[in-house]
Amino acid sequence: MKLKITVLPGDGIGPEVTQEALRVLCSVAEVYGHEFSFEEHLIGGAAIEQTGSPFPPATLDSCLASDAVLLGAVGAPQFDGLAGDQRPEAGLLALRSSCGAFANLRPVVCYDATADSSPLKAEVVNGADVLIVRELLGGLYFGAPRGINDEGATREGFNTMRYDEQEVERVARVAFEAACARGRKVTSVDKANVLETSRLWREVVNRVAREYPQVTLEHMYVDACAMHLMLNPRRFDVILTENLFGDILSDEAAVLAGSLGMLASASVGGGTDVYEPVHGSAPDIAGQGLANPLGAIASAALLLRHTAGLEQEAQDVEDSIRAVLERGYRTADIQGQTGKYIVGTEEMGTLVSEALAELADMRHAYHAV
Repeated sequence: MKLKITVLPGDGIGPEVTQEALRVLCSVAEVYGHEFSFEEHLIGGAAIEQTGSPFPPATLDSCLASDAVLLGAVGAPQFDGLAGDQRPEAGLLALRSSCGAFANLRPVVCYDATADSSPLKAEVVNGADVLIVRELLGGLYFGAPRGINDEGATREGFNTMRYDEQEVERVARVAFEAACARGRKVTSVDKANVLETSRLWREVVNRVAREYPQVTLEHMYVDACAMHLMLNPRRFDVILTENLFGDILSDEAAVLAGSLGMLASASVGGGTDVYEPVHGSAPDIAGQGLANPLGAIASAALLLRHTAGLEQEAQDVEDSIRAVLERGYRTADIQGQTGKYIVGTEEMGTLVSEALAELADMRHAYHAV
């Protein structure tokens, strides 16, 4: 397998966690005989400092010419005073739009080994395995008109939430297809009691559901979903929702995994897939070796699965993460209630790479016998 991957380390802890994801990808290439090429470019605050733009043309060209994009994180407090289209986050939205990645997959798994890292009781989170499918190119984040009106006695800000049938239908299909390979249940989350966009959303999802009789569909208001995620997360299999709700619910769901640093994401459906950990740039701990790289490493596993079609390699990376956690290794954000071996960003990445090599050796030895 040959892959061309554009690497966008970004801001804050982005470069640190991305480096560990690359370490694991290089281990995969070496162990399994693949050829991965990497081309690094700027995005976000780092790009603003060097080029004046959060998403320079050279970055765009490289992304569109690649099989996949591996992103660290964007955002830095020194840019908070810039206009919306000039801030680091504008580069992230431009990346998603340019790549056409309309479906964001955010798996949330509670490992037995880290159940005590969650603020929720272990009996609540144990066994939780949820896939959040978030529509990524519509809703409030992209709707127009938007802006701040300075005219009149009182300033006002305004955004537009909008969806058309085609946007809802295509992401709904992604969710139902995913459910077919999982627990065969989709929970579609909306606010149909208040929002017209949600009423259209529910109507289209019902229509798509008729094509998947093997999948159970339920509808749930977003506020109720937020509550049930904390009270009974095992009731969920695939959660399907729009852009804003998905952003909020997936961050909330990090409680199940014990830390936002544990969560990976895959943005798919367009010309180039984008992979990134769910967490932000965390500038307060940048450069200190404290960041949890497991979300970035798990994002690399999703890249192997969804872009490369290397299911065994993806599963091996995920099993290696699990093995390292079961051996008691933790970064500072997932210490839990009992004594563990606390390690830094680089050491955690090295441990996962070593576990991957061990797993491959065991498989080779088994086949040799």
